[in-house]
Amino acid sequence: MIAFGSAITKPDVYGRCAKRGIDLVAEPDSVVLEHPSAGTLFEAYNAILDRAAELDGLEALVLAHQDAEIATPAFCSVVRTALADPEVGLVGCAGSVDVRSISWWEGSVTCASFTQRYEDMGGGELPAFSWDWDDAPPYARLGEVETLDGFLLVLPPWTVRNVRFDVDLGSPMHGYDLDYCLQVRAAGRKVITAGFRAVHHHDLYAVSDPDEWMAAHAAVAEKWEGREPGLRPWPGSWRERALRAEAEVAAARAYEHETLLDLEARARYVERSLEEAVGSISWKLTAPLRRGGLAA
Repeated sequence: MIAFGSAITKPDVYGRCAKRGIDLVAEPDSVVLEHPSAGTLFEAYNAILDRAAELDGLEALVLAHQDAEIATPAFCSVVRTALADPEVGLVGCAGSVDVRSISWWEGSVTCASFTQRYEDMGGGELPAFSWDWDDAPPYARLGEVETLDGFLLVLPPWTVRNVRFDVDLGSPMHGYDLDYCLQVRAAGRKVITAGFRAVHHHDLYAVSDPDEWMAAHAAVAEKWEGREPGLRPWPGSWRERALRAEAEVAAARAYEHETLLDLEARARYVERSLEEAVGSISWKLTAPLRRGGLAA
């Protein structure tokens, strides 16, 4: 039996996203663990894991963000195939290797079988590079990775019983997926990507609270520093890396300043061009024609 769990803070979002996907793929004996969440995602997921660990005949637990919609009708079959290897401890549809921080996408992403559907700027959809495998680049592949995007995770029974989300990471939302993958790998199990697709109904902004993000970044880095299979930070001492980070921030701010100046200069150029065009003799001579066109 494959169970599904979701931490719910916005029932309307859950209803049109995660529940819709679960309804598409759930089997007659599937158990759905809907957990109203008032605390952190870590705490909610651990509560779901505790409930799932007591289920008889559990084959897998699927943890889906409330805004994650499973889009592969044969999802359960794909999950069973992925978990046929007893060494697999965690499965997802987006993952990477050579990971150095909780910004997992800055590593070498090998699989991203999802599309991001957003409502910003009138709405739209951004398919990731392996949403359509016929168009995927040569480096795209399924298989073992170092970390997964946590918006949709599949856990075998061993992981459900033995690995919990770390509630002390310093953030209610960030860093949990990398930390969880590192825990699974430290226990000797594989973290892999599998061939199912999902839609992530999410805005275009990955970091809504920079302070929370930085706290999680520091907490995960400190927890796994020097541990195997942990992060591979940039070479050098803590002081050298801190100085590098300060320099990168300063460079980013300088680039931002230069970009703003460039945009302002472009805006002024357009304004001057418009003023010159409107003030030209040809513009004034053709004014009656434009008025006539508007009147028509």
